[in-house]
Amino acid sequence: MSKAKTYSATLIPGDGIGPEVTDAALEILAAAGVSFSWDRQEAGADIIPRFGTPLPESVVNSIVKNHIALKGPIGTPVGGGFPSVNVALRKRLGLYANVRPAKSIPGVKTPFPGIDIVVIRENSEDLYAGIEHVVVPGVVESLKIITEQASTRIAKFAFEYARSHGRKKVSAVHKANIMKLSDGLFLDCCRRVARDYSEIEYQEVIVDNCCMQLVTRPQQFDVMVMENLYGDIISDLVSGLVGGLGVTGSANIGVDAIVYEAVHGTAPDIAGKGLANPTAVVMSSVLMLRQLGELEAADRIEKALFTVFEEGKHVTKDLGGSAGTAEFVKAVIGGL
Repeated sequence: MSKAKTYSATLIPGDGIGPEVTDAALEILAAAGVSFSWDRQEAGADIIPRFGTPLPESVVNSIVKNHIALKGPIGTPVGGGFPSVNVALRKRLGLYANVRPAKSIPGVKTPFPGIDIVVIRENSEDLYAGIEHVVVPGVVESLKIITEQASTRIAKFAFEYARSHGRKKVSAVHKANIMKLSDGLFLDCCRRVARDYSEIEYQEVIVDNCCMQLVTRPQQFDVMVMENLYGDIISDLVSGLVGGLGVTGSANIGVDAIVYEAVHGTAPDIAGKGLANPTAVVMSSVLMLRQLGELEAADRIEKALFTVFEEGKHVTKDLGGSAGTAEFVKAVIGGL
């Protein structure tokens, strides 16, 4: 039973609404009967005056020790300021695979029923390597890095995920018609890996056509694998098909560590007001429970969430309701 074991994990509440939504997730996890010993660590813009950095070494050390972290949203300045804490964590911890499931939720109205898509994004390179410089004033060069090693690794991850989760198809998303060398290398790696998984259908989709297909007939997709930038964009698009970033979880997976996180923003306009929707962090924690083998608790939490959404009486404002965070959490716990 889950109560017989206590899991050690790192908690990073984050900025803005982060502390509220992570606390809500912890309350639901505890009510579900899964015991955690949380090492609470601070990261983000708010701690720079005290630590001189948005990512203290203690945060990384804690995750290395515990191998698992649950993380709230952390803001990243646009066009300046400190580098992304999210990207820094992925690099420091070798979190090479980003997994973003998006599944239709009862009671959450969208034009697209019956969606069950998993976006798998390569996390370590592409334009997110951050290698850019000014060539001459007014001209900036940014390098797109694609390697055989990283492309093969993410392709194997996608096919193994499909096989272990009973999925039927993997779609590789690319722009190899234009970027023939970089995206061409990515596709070559995917093709080679696909040969070892004959039971899984493999297809290739050009990224712009993929976006059009997603907003016309998204049900055709199952597991999707892609480079970093395409994954960043398409995973948000797919989340939008099922209700938005506020209802989808994610996992950043490496060899020795996994960071489960909400990918929505910090919503500073409602921080501290008790209005935030904690579903994204809760769904991320459901992914965490499944990885830990706590399948029964994960299923109960997901079912309770879906029941609250379907009934529609205790949902937050972003989903058309009037409930605050506490009321929403109470309703979910009541359904466990």
